[in-house]
Amino acid sequence: MGKIIISENVTLDGVVQDPTGDEGTGRGSWFTWIGDRDREAWAKVEYEEALGAEALLMGRRTHAYFLRRGWASRTGEWADRLRSLPKYVVSSSALEGDGWGETTVLAGIEEIAKLKEEVSGEIVVYGSAQLVHTLIERDLADELRLMTYPFVAGAGERLFPGTSEIKPTRLTGTRTVGDGLALLTYELG
Repeated sequence: MGKIIISENVTLDGVVQDPTGDEGTGRGSWFTWIGDRDREAWAKVEYEEALGAEALLMGRRTHAYFLRRGWASRTGEWADRLRSLPKYVVSSSALEGDGWGETTVLAGIEEIAKLKEEVSGEIVVYGSAQLVHTLIERDLADELRLMTYPFVAGAGERLFPGTSEIKPTRLTGTRTVGDGLALLTYELG
């Protein structure tokens, strides 16, 4: 059975929206404010995570974001690893061929539960705030990996906008990344 791992870049106040400023929210681009040492350390952690993954799961908008940012044609070990992983995209419409390796469209939550049964190993979820909300609400996520940035955005879409009940977690790891980032790992359930 697979484990669904939610891997998010998040500000201190829980904002996940517009980390690179592409959405033009006026509160975005906080990801770009970190220094080179932090960015290099972040990339190393992300690459290590990709090496441990068996598949990627994402929403349609996050999938499109990765394609806009050129991940289908990037070079390097990290890009090669992501390209080699099977990708599962939750979408109500079909996707056109994207050149980013094996991509399967999942129509809904039942297909995600089935995917979790079929894949052995880690199924990593990047971005995909709407999907993450559903995974947490339906108790399908097993772990949170929160790369926490030393900024308070003050506004924007938050990782946890609301749940129907308290969702218990257990802190299983803390790690300083670079000079200013903190990776917090929680087990869900």
